Amino acid sequence: MEFLSKIATNNGHGENSSYFDGWKAYDSDPYHPTNNSHGVIQMGLAENQLCFDLIQEWIENNPKASICTPEGSNDFKDIAIYQDYHGLPEFRNAVASFMEKVRGNKVKFNPDNIVMSGGATGAHETLAFCLADPGDAFLVPTPYYPGYDRDLRWRTGIQLLPVVCESSNDFKITREALEDAYEKAQEANIRVKGLILNNPSNPLGTVLDRNTLTDAMRFINEKNIHLICDEIYSATVFNEPGFISIAEIAEEGAVCKNRDLIHIVYSLSKDLGFPGFRVGIIYSYNDAVVNCARKMSSFGLVSTQTQHLIASMLSDDIFVEKFIDESMKRLAKRHSLFSRGLAKVGIENLKGNAGLYCWMDLRRLLKEPTFESEMELWHVIINEVKLNVSPGASFHCSEPGWFRVCIANMDDETMRIAVSRIHKFVIQKTKLDQATTRKQYKRSKLEISLSFRRLDEFMMTPRMLSSPHSHMTSPLVRARN
Repeated sequence: MEFLSKIATNNGHGENSSYFDGWKAYDSDPYHPTNNSHGVIQMGLAENQLCFDLIQEWIENNPKASICTPEGSNDFKDIAIYQDYHGLPEFRNAVASFMEKVRGNKVKFNPDNIVMSGGATGAHETLAFCLADPGDAFLVPTPYYPGYDRDLRWRTGIQLLPVVCESSNDFKITREALEDAYEKAQEANIRVKGLILNNPSNPLGTVLDRNTLTDAMRFINEKNIHLICDEIYSATVFNEPGFISIAEIAEEGAVCKNRDLIHIVYSLSKDLGFPGFRVGIIYSYNDAVVNCARKMSSFGLVSTQTQHLIASMLSDDIFVEKFIDESMKRLAKRHSLFSRGLAKVGIENLKGNAGLYCWMDLRRLLKEPTFESEMELWHVIINEVKLNVSPGASFHCSEPGWFRVCIANMDDETMRIAVSRIHKFVIQKTKLDQATTRKQYKRSKLEISLSFRRLDEFMMTPRMLSSPHSHMTSPLVRARN
């Protein structure tokens, strides 16, 4: 007798992937500057911890924002009782305003089109339930966030079909790649219900330009499929080119023929660094999707206590502007520090300007250009270098040798130690590879020398010298005759 359901016991969660295996390695041997200085440094978790001092300062200066303080306790009853699952009006208004500020006030968001969820994870799953049936598919450009396999597939029964992007053009999304993925789905008799874009990209750390967004909009309009744009890293853009939201393209009537097909996923986990608050947002231009998603959100609401605090914080325009500006500066500094550190030992990243990570190119350190070699290298980095970085295979990258490295979830000293470990590893491995190459070269020369010696000895045998074809022997033999 089976006690658990098939959905509860299948492997759809993806917990067995190398992406999550790295977390387990860290959990079993976590780095600590004094208690475990040789432990694993967590570089596989995209958290934004660079501006917590600004958050803490605001909370200390605004005690009424929390109902769990003496100053805010008068609001406790009103916040603690049941609330409309549409969300507190002040919360939805504040989130809509924050989304506008992050996008340079180039677009407007209607608070009535906002649906709450338990983080971006809940937002993605809710949209998948609303837009597709089991067996249907969404197209997703590679490489993409490993959690999509869990968020979008596990309980919904839908499929994710890769749109293969390559390093030769910095993993840019092309119309040819979109069409190729769509045609393969058609040939397999799979119904494609939408395209998922991640902008800024996790794991690439790049933003989609206007031409790419416009082309994607035209593509989904022609195919009459949905477009889900995951914009949870929109406030992490720290250098040019700037961030362009799909909302900007949606307002261009000449490009967007049907705004009912456009949906945005947002959260406060990355931009503000609040993953523990589980604040996820669905913004849809489709009223039917909003109504459906709102009903489904009953299974993953944001607590009213959290809504109350966030509404107060995001309504403080002075704080929001200061936070966004300072966060950009600190992310730019950290990214530059890490990139320059890698460059000292000849390691490069994909040129990025957003996100909480770098897309590190270790292809030259692979024994062979295979995913097996990538995993072998990853095990060395985890177990010997003691860094939890995420291999490209876990992001469905089409080429081996790329790794995502998170850089915003630690202090400056831990980052210095992490870079030092990378330096030491690359230098040692380079020396070892060079020594191996020299040995192989010497062995090859020896084998060639022995081969010629055997040939010479064979040609000098009496049988060969007395052969009627001896006039065809080598010049070396003739010279000795």
